[in-house]
Amino acid sequence: MTIQLINARNQFKGVVKDIVLGPVVSEVEVDTPFGIVTSVITTRSVKDLDLQIGTDVLALVKSTEVSIAKL
Repeated sequence: MTIQLINARNQFKGVVKDIVLGPVVSEVEVDTPFGIVTSVITTRSVKDLDLQIGTDVLALVKSTEVSIAKL
């Protein structure tokens, strides 16, 4: 499943691997076939979406900057 009527081309299906709850914002780690994607969202959104470890999610990645480092 992907969402097509949204301006984000990078969509990754995954499963919530870890959640670090904070008083206002939380970190949500999503395990995708391409690696771990970490999202910082409001704690209220974590609760409203009823996110838990093992929840299937779609990570939507939108960035205005991509940095590259030589390996």
